[in-house]
Amino acid sequence: MWKRGCGRAPSPFHQVGPATANKLRTYGLHTIGDIADAPVTALVRLFGAATGRSLHAHAHGQDPRTVQPEPVAKSMSAERTFDHDVLDPAEHRRNLLALTEELGARLRDAQQATRHLTVSVRYADRTGSTRSRTLPEPTAHTRPLATTAYELYDVLSLQRARVRAISLRAQDLRPAEEATQQLTLDPTDDRTLAIEAVTDRARARYGPGTIRPAALATTSSRTSPGIRGGKTFLP
Repeated sequence: MWKRGCGRAPSPFHQVGPATANKLRTYGLHTIGDIADAPVTALVRLFGAATGRSLHAHAHGQDPRTVQPEPVAKSMSAERTFDHDVLDPAEHRRNLLALTEELGARLRDAQQATRHLTVSVRYADRTGSTRSRTLPEPTAHTRPLATTAYELYDVLSLQRARVRAISLRAQDLRPAEEATQQLTLDPTDDRTLAIEAVTDRARARYGPGTIRPAALATTSSRTSPGIRGGKTFLP
């Protein structure tokens, strides 16, 4: 960052686009000190309300943006790797459900939501297939994640493919408070969200796998190493 009153700023100006930088030079504004000394009304007149006020605030060391102590992840992923070829589609789907359970929990813990989901499958011959989809709305809830994951899996038409690994990646992450949820009249939606909240509380207190969907009851710890020790199963 160029310093106040220390001559001409480097080119291009730090965090200023080329067009704005050229315009600043045109009006003799070469340093942060020059911008800080300029009346905010003059900056608004020259650059518009939003840019003018932003330039004035930053020149005076004012930045209303929330400080992020750690970089926000751009994506999250979960994977199941098998030590043998898995041909059974039902087993593929059970592991997809386990992946969405894990990924959804991690998103909710991080207070993030995803708008883009990718399913990747690796085969015994080391080739692979990938399918992606943009979600109708950002979410961190397991049910819509699982629905989308199943739809992407069905598009792959694997039939009896020799699968060695399945992975799920959540991308286009954003803060959970920015996510909206479409209201429905389906009472099962409220029940599903209530169960999910109970699961999250149990997981926070007793660890992962305390409560699991009944569909995961037959998934072995060998193929689902992230889901262990669960003793309660929900329909």
